[in-house]
Amino acid sequence: MGRFRVNFEGMTSLKAWELHPEPSTLATNPNYSNKDMDPTPPDQRVWSMFSYISLWISDAFNTASWELASASISLGLGWRQSLEAIAIGHILIALVITANGVIGARLHVPFPVLNRSSFGFWFSYFTVISRAVLAMFWFAIQTFTGSECVYQMIKAIWPSFAHLPNHIPASSNITSAGLLSYFIFWLIQFPFLLVSPQRIRWLFLVKATIVPPTFLAMMIWAFAKTGGGPLLNQPSAIQGSLQSWAWLNTMNSALGNYATMSVNIPDFTRYARRPRDTVVQLIIIPIFFTFTAFIGIAVTSAGNILYGSYIWDPLRLIDKWDNRAAHSLLRSLSLWPPLEPTFLQTLSLLRMISRLWLRRSGDPAPALSSWSQIICAIIGGWAICPWEILAHAIGFLSFMSGYTIVLSPIAAVMIVDYWLVKRGNVDIPALYRPEGRYRYWYGTNWRAALALFVTIPLGLPGLINFVIAAVLYYLTSTLFPATEASVSHTIYGNDDDRESVEDRVSGEEEKKMAV
Repeated sequence: MGRFRVNFEGMTSLKAWELHPEPSTLATNPNYSNKDMDPTPPDQRVWSMFSYISLWISDAFNTASWELASASISLGLGWRQSLEAIAIGHILIALVITANGVIGARLHVPFPVLNRSSFGFWFSYFTVISRAVLAMFWFAIQTFTGSECVYQMIKAIWPSFAHLPNHIPASSNITSAGLLSYFIFWLIQFPFLLVSPQRIRWLFLVKATIVPPTFLAMMIWAFAKTGGGPLLNQPSAIQGSLQSWAWLNTMNSALGNYATMSVNIPDFTRYARRPRDTVVQLIIIPIFFTFTAFIGIAVTSAGNILYGSYIWDPLRLIDKWDNRAAHSLLRSLSLWPPLEPTFLQTLSLLRMISRLWLRRSGDPAPALSSWSQIICAIIGGWAICPWEILAHAIGFLSFMSGYTIVLSPIAAVMIVDYWLVKRGNVDIPALYRPEGRYRYWYGTNWRAALALFVTIPLGLPGLINFVIAAVLYYLTSTLFPATEASVSHTIYGNDDDRESVEDRVSGEEEKKMAV
């Protein structure tokens, strides 16, 4: 890992924030990579099957998954239709996450490097930057969720905070107290910018232990307050084509919920002990995310019965409660975003992307790298104005659906390229060499570029975009094969630049298991 050196006597100088990375062991030029981007060494492959189980349990019990279900209810879907759409959406995204996750577990390289085999050495930066832009949007959403937690905690300790004079117009969809809470949390989260992905699995375990009981307690509250029957007997408020479109919108929003993770899941699975440890995601994701959705549906429906309106944001629902200090404080802590894997992986991705641009010590890029993370936090935190996105349920669902327009084609190309075009064989050392076999045409795999530039402008729902991009990329790769990018077996690249016997045997065993 690079050394983050802070000179507290000169905090205002760029020199004080320099990040000096260790050089890459595979890149022929230090401008193109650093040790953080190298294949994960065996001693760092410590993520077990239980690590991925805790990751997804902790991530399932989060506010975004809750709001996805509750927002669909507030738009008029019945609980059965909503739950069906969410379950199908998460089954589909689990297939994509697992397919891309196994790639990372086999090759042990991060997403920004892995993508070079599919998109070309230089065009891969387009996909990385696209993911970074969307990461800033997600950073903003999670920051706002964190600010709601801060608001509830401050109000639990200091009740008068709820009556803080408001000097912001109602059309802004945020109050002075809300904006102050947002600023406080925005500052609190900065230490998490320095968290490395391989070190956050313990936070997943903590959240997987703490949060599910709180969600279950809220579900019990919903059934106890309403008797259960009224919750399950509320019919759909819309019919016909409106119901069909709402159902499809909900399913597509479920896909968008983890479209980000489906693309850069190799950043996590690169630390897997064995590829088979990551396959559990295929089962865990649909089960726990659908269960969380049911909790969100039940509590939101209870809110409609008790308070006369659908309150799809759980923290706004908490605000309706009796506001006992310990009660509100514990509920807010349980929803605290720094324990959200999506929050942490967004920060980790921003950190990793900035390191792509690092150069030799003495060049200006090391200082700019750390500052780039701060710039991303400023843009993501303030320019995007997440309180506008989360002001209404339809805005939240549209935001979630919009993710898939860009990320679905990227995920489709990655999966088709590795499993169908390259048949699981990649030259790993060549991923670090701009003049290597993954240069394609001036650093661009035009087949992947065509798949993206045809599908993204269409703006179609994620599943359709995924299928079109996958078919288009497979057809062009079959009709116009990139023979220079093909190898007969995976080249892992040890000291003498040859595949090790141990890795080759392991790869052959994995292929037999897959068959």
